[in-house]
Formats: sequence, C-alpha cells, structure tokens
Amino acid sequence: MNLSAEEIAAALGAEIAARGGEGSPRRATIDSAASGAGDLFFGLRGESRDGGEFAAAAIEAGAWGAVVGPAFRSSLVPDGGTKDDRRAWIFVVEDPLAAMQSLARAWRRALGARVLGVTGSVGKTSVKDIARALLPGRVHANSENLNTEIGLPLTILEAPEDTELLVLEMAMRGAGQIAELAEIAEPEVAVITNVGPVHLELLGSVEAIAAAKAEVVDLLPADGVAIAPTEAGELEPHLGRAPGLLRFGPGGDVETVRSHVEEGVTEALIRTPAGDQLFHFPFAEAHNLTNALAAVAAGVALGAEPAEMADRAASIGFSRFRGERLDLGRGIVLVNDCYNANPVSMRAALDHLAGLGAARTVAVLGEMAELGPGAPAHHHEVGEHARAHGIDLLIGVGEPARDYAPDELVSDPGEAAELLAARLQPGDAILVKGSRSAGLEGVAESLRELV
Repeated sequence: MNLSAEEIAAALGAEIAARGGEGSPRRATIDSAASGAGDLFFGLRGESRDGGEFAAAAIEAGAWGAVVGPAFRSSLVPDGGTKDDRRAWIFVVEDPLAAMQSLARAWRRALGARVLGVTGSVGKTSVKDIARALLPGRVHANSENLNTEIGLPLTILEAPEDTELLVLEMAMRGAGQIAELAEIAEPEVAVITNVGPVHLELLGSVEAIAAAKAEVVDLLPADGVAIAPTEAGELEPHLGRAPGLLRFGPGGDVETVRSHVEEGVTEALIRTPAGDQLFHFPFAEAHNLTNALAAVAAGVALGAEPAEMADRAASIGFSRFRGERLDLGRGIVLVNDCYNANPVSMRAALDHLAGLGAARTVAVLGEMAELGPGAPAHHHEVGEHARAHGIDLLIGVGEPARDYAPDELVSDPGEAAELLAARLQPGDAILVKGSRSAGLEGVAESLRELV
C-alpha cells in the first residue's frame, strides 16, 4: 500500500498517537491471530468484543500499525510513553470500520485502476469469477465472500499497486448497503445479474430488493455503464437512471447465437456490439453461460476485445462450494453447490442436475434462509420443480427442508451423508445445495470418507 503514514492518517481521519517505522503497510487485517510483519491492524467493534482489545497482540506479532478507537489509546500508548517509540504506528479514530472504508476509497483512487462492481440476487460470485478470468490486464478481485462492508474494503486494501482493474463483488442484506459499498469502490461499470426473492425477511418484497440493488446505478459516473439482463423484471423501472446501459441475454446487446455442450465444455458463439466471437467455456451449466454473458458485457463496456476475452476463457475457475464437481468413483458425480441457496439458484441447479444425463439423479437440499413468512411456500415450489424435472430422489436436511416434501428427511448433514453412502448406485449424479446456515459442506466431506 504505497501511501505514507501521514497520508494514511489523513485518509483515516485519524490522530497519530504513536509513530512507527519507515515504509508502508502491505495490507489491512482485522484478525490479530493472522496479523504479521507489515500489516495494518484494524480493531473493529463487534457485537460482544471490541477488536481494539487485540491490537497489542497484533503489534507484538509485528504489525506495522494499528487503528483503534479512543478507549484503547492509553493501553497502547501508556502515560509516560513516547509518541516516537517506533514500535508501531497507532492511529486513533472514532469509528475504525468507517476509517477502514475511507482508507480503501483513498487507495482505490491512488491505484488509478478501473473498477467493475458486481451485484445481484443470484450469480454475482460466478460473474465475478468469470470476469476476473476473462478481462485482460492485472486484475484484483474479492477472495471467496469478502464482499461486505468489511470484506470489500479489505479486498481493495490488499490490491497491489500495479493493479489495473478491480473486480468487486458487492453483497446486500438491506437497503442502503449497496450504496455504501459503491461509495467505497466507485465502480465505473456495474453488473446487476438479476433480482429475485432473496433476503425477503429483511426487505419484504422483490420490488424493495430491486430498489436496493439499483442503488449502484445512481452512483455510476456520467460515463458509467450498467449491465443488466434483457428480462430485468422488478429492476426495469430503475434502469432508466443509468448513464449507459448494456443488456445481456436473448435479444440483448450481448447474447448467445448458438451453443453446444460436450465433455463439460460449453462452446458458444456470442454476439456483442464489438462483433461475434466463439468462446469455449470450461463449464457445462446453462446458468453459467448466462453469467458469462454478463461478464462479457462488462468486458465490452470496459473496452476489452471479445477475441482477447475468448483466449482467456480456459482459465475460468469458480470459488469453493459453487458448483464444484467431485468424482466419487464408479461413475458417481457430486455437484457441491452449498455456498448459498434461494429459489432462483435452486431451480437453476436442479435444472443442471436434471440435464446431466445420469442414470439416476439425487438432490440433497437444505434450508433456503431469509425468505420471511413465505419460506414454506418457496420451499414447496422448489420441491415441485425438482419432481417436475425428473429428480429421482430428493433428500431434505433439517426441519425447514420438510417443506420440500422430500422422499427422505434427515436431521443433519452427517445423517444425510450416511444415507447417501448406503443408497448410492453407480452412475448417480448428486446435487448438494442449501444456505450456509444449513452447513451442507459437511455432506461432501463426510461422503468422501464413507464411499
């Protein structure tokens, strides 16, 4: 992070309570146990503990500096101590999280990198992963799920100084959060993958979710571009505010002319405003082809050549627990898609399972969280979708999964793995999917040991 301590203090809005050594920090961290030489530790306030309590441990581990609230000044710079003891820089601020966000914005501007923001109810992580691979130059993107008001600034603050493009996934749970993240990231191109019944428990309606997602549109610069699906649903009324707009999907600015899947590779001829281009994507899922269209549209908005993006397509890799394909032997394939779940992503995953052409299809489904009072109906609809698409065996995990009307209902992931191990047949294809609160990652881990 090529900023001087004084520049960092100014960006933080901090008082320098103690001066440290020369140079600049290598990254920001909020975990004292993971802090080491060169780190700038932020003592964030939690629900039960204040991270400032752990600043001393971070400094002992070699941290370059620490950012803490006023309550920790005396413990880190005790009476009689010298402001110039050179152990570590101590920055005192009223709100360490707000200070970290301000520093992230300052570093984003210092980088001079272009910024692509990605949000949406479903597929935003996959679009981020695809865009990170397709777009040329030195690209830095979120790791795993570092996409919140904490994770996004941490992502920016670990970007190397030669970064040319930031691809930043932006998560949302309530109104105002996308605007908060966009004010930090300042994207010039923003993808909204779709809008669906996700976080209904907090926002109440799909219309409210669309309005919250569309906050990013209002924060684009005058020459910015929004990327949205051709069938935008409840998002449509908000798109007229975008300074520029590219659509992806059938009939859109970026669309699939033809596609063919063979041996896990999707060959697709994609039409773009910059010309038609043949791509070979290392995935077979139809919903990931849609995600790829969104990423290609973002690349076009950023000036990337379609041919250059096509050359990079083979390097696409997805984050853990998002459609991981595991070979369990005897022709048995497990699709581990247990990072998150909602009605839209559940139906897409079940469609993919049904299309695998397996001798038998098995769906192991956990709860879809945060759906509010309509949760039982949403679970029932997903169960009906599974049966309508010929899923042979539906196993529900946990009491909320009873509403899928499953063939078998088990209490926890361990019991699900044991049931699967006893029932598996050669040639089976298995989908494991649920919200993180369901803990279904344990199914795949246990099943590998049992089979």
